[in-house]
Amino acid sequence: MSALSAFPITKRWPAKHPELLQLYSLPTPNGVKVSIMLEEIGLPYEVHLVDFGKDDQKTTEFLSLNPNGKIPAILDPNGPGGRPLPLFESGAILQYLAEKTGKLLPEDAARRYQAIQWVHFQMGGIGPMFGQVGFFHKFAGREFEDKRPLERYVDESKRLLGVMEAHLAGRQWFMDDDYTIADISMLGWVRNLIGFYGAGDLVAFSQFKSVGAWLDRGLPRPAVQRGLNIPKRP
Repeated sequence: MSALSAFPITKRWPAKHPELLQLYSLPTPNGVKVSIMLEEIGLPYEVHLVDFGKDDQKTTEFLSLNPNGKIPAILDPNGPGGRPLPLFESGAILQYLAEKTGKLLPEDAARRYQAIQWVHFQMGGIGPMFGQVGFFHKFAGREFEDKRPLERYVDESKRLLGVMEAHLAGRQWFMDDDYTIADISMLGWVRNLIGFYGAGDLVAFSQFKSVGAWLDRGLPRPAVQRGLNIPKRP
């Protein structure tokens, strides 16, 4: 019996390679954070598509791994102490993988926390605000007669882009010359905002030159390109 067989999620998504880290995800801005990270660090893993179209995220098996019913989530058979580790929340997963492998997070304690603070900035600001712009601009919210919610989220997204712009001016990455989990946490979200959501003009993205240059550096990375399409949609 494998170490993972005790976890209910493996009943719905059987592990063909139970010795590998198991990723349960969908190629959304939050989901691709972890697939990009895994591709960047070269850690072998097995991926399972959580299909929102089929309400996979609401099943008992998935909720046993992530009671919040969101992707991504992982199950690492080789967690701390050699015991399996179930983990959800993309920011926590990024930090865990960085610490597990000693990659993409500065060794220096001060710089380490400075990188982590930008991950929290993404989790608390970029993700929720950009996501709301997407809802009110592209999805069901665009039918709302009251445009104040869209205006609120557009203004806040512009403010957040301004924070990014000020920090990235004169820098390659959020941690100067070091590409880290801070960058990985945000690449998919900025890409989605101006691409899939089609909100580039709405947030005046062209005025954020340093953010644009950062995005142009990050997206072509081979690991980023691979991670953006993992797992494959049906």
